[in-house]
Order: sequence, then structure tokens, then C-alpha cells
Amino acid sequence: MQTKLTQLLNIKYPIIQAPMFLVSNTAMVIEAMKGGIAGCIPALNYRTLDELRAAIKELKAAKVEGGSFGFNLIVNKSNIKYKGQLEVLCEEGCDFIITSLGSPEETIRQAHAVGIKVFCDVTDLKFAQKVESLGADAAIAVNNEAGGHRGNYSPEELIKLLTSNLKIPVISAGGVGCKADIDKMIGYGAEGVSVGSPFIASVEANVTDEYKQACVDYGAKDIVMTQRISGTPCTVINTPYVQKIGTKESWLESVLNKNKKLKKWVKMIRFSIGMRATENAATKATYKTVWVAGPSIEYTKAILPTKDIIAKLVH
Repeated sequence: MQTKLTQLLNIKYPIIQAPMFLVSNTAMVIEAMKGGIAGCIPALNYRTLDELRAAIKELKAAKVEGGSFGFNLIVNKSNIKYKGQLEVLCEEGCDFIITSLGSPEETIRQAHAVGIKVFCDVTDLKFAQKVESLGADAAIAVNNEAGGHRGNYSPEELIKLLTSNLKIPVISAGGVGCKADIDKMIGYGAEGVSVGSPFIASVEANVTDEYKQACVDYGAKDIVMTQRISGTPCTVINTPYVQKIGTKESWLESVLNKNKKLKKWVKMIRFSIGMRATENAATKATYKTVWVAGPSIEYTKAILPTKDIIAKLVH
């Protein structure tokens, strides 16, 4: 399973354990590295820069040959911690950074100056070509089977569209829950895959047992799109509570979103409320839960150690 991604990150298998808000942690990434893949954590999982710095040092101390670690950065204005997080990552060092939701130009410039690779989330060709022109080391093709905020193209459509127009490697994100899925994505032309949802039900994940068990009990047919978290369509498990509150924005939200002067503020408030709701769902056991996941939980049949989930993906 040697590809351009394994060469870029010096890993055994072409897999990135995807960064998941509130789910990913150092314990998961350490096990990922031991399993011969790359692990990634959202920088926003750490409330302070000191906590982020401590996490980097822990991962550097635990790094093994054939494994790799990185962090995800939200690079638009909604992340007021962005500049500080980038500074810490460049000072302490990591193998790669994944950028999301904005221009990666500054991140690429600063990261490359200290030898850190930068991969950029993209959902279409236009933005993929833009990040390539800025010097990105790879494009992460977020397709319509991804968990959370997903793209619009099918895995095959997006991979083939990007690989036929880009010179940098394409990493597919979404729709991978087993070895056959990895083989399929590489067959389409991807140099590797980013896998998130199957790791939610890992022993090491920082979420409640109820969240993990939901990924076991529900499957691909139970994943629905909702606008009730951040105002942007997001995939969640269709629990009785989600069915009760519905997946469409409310009448008032719809009216406010059509007002050009108020739209930005409504989205910011909705995003803030949604993030608090997601945090509560991940860390507290209540009946009012909105669990983010993708259709690849179809292959999640038990709560397992990270090393066993990796073994299922590569064998």
C-alpha cells in the first residue's frame, strides 16, 4: 500500500486518522502512529495555547517509525485563535497541518519555512487549483459521504476531477469504513484516505459511551443532513431527538438568513449555539443529543481499541 502519501509522511499505510472536533486526542493519535498511519487533531480541541503546546510535546515524545502526526487549523476569521495556534505549531513542530474553511496562504508560507507539510480540505476543482497554486503539498478531497460538513460530489467524481487537473496528490475524505473502500478510492486515483467516523467508537476517543454505542447501533441509512447545528448542512445520526426537532432551519432562522444585514450575525450565533450543543452531546449523556457522524459507521460493530480499527482497515 505504498503511495505518494506514504512517501510524504513516511507512514506504512496511506491513511490519515481524520481530525474530529471533541473526539480526537493524543491517545488516539499515539495508537494511530503505532499502527503505521498518520493521526490528526483539531487545534480547537485545546482551549489554550499552552494545552496545544503540551499535546505537541507529548506526541513528539511518543512518535514511532512509520507513524506521523499533525493538526487541523480553521484558517478563517471565525477562529480567533488561528494565528496563535499556527505560531505554536511552527515553534514546536509537527509533520503536517490540515487547513479548513479559508485561505491557507499564510499557513503554507509559515509551515513550509520550518519544514511542515500542508494539506488543504477542498470540495471542488476551483479551490483545489487555488491551494495548489499557493503551494499546498496535497489536496484533501471532501466528498458527499464524509461525516460532518461534507462536499457535493461523490468520491469517484471528485477524485477523478481533481487527479485529472492537479499535479499534487489527492487524498480522499469520506465513505471509508473498510479495506475494500480504501482499495476503491485508490483505484479511482487517490494517493490515500482520511478516515474519521469509524474512530468515534474507539476506546481512546474523548466522547461518552452513549455516543460510541450509537455508532455501533446505527448505520449508513440512519445518517441525515441537518441545518440545526451550525446553520450549514451537517451529517448526524437520526436519533429520536433529531427526528423530534427536525433537520430544517426554523421559520425565524429562515427569515433572518434572508436579511443581508442580519445574516452574518445569525450564522455566528447559530454556530456558537451549535458548537455548545455538539460539545454537550459528546461529553454528557442526555436524551437531547445530536451526534455527528458519517455513513461509514455502517462497518462499526463494536467499541474497539484504535489499533483494532486500524487492523480492520488495512487487512
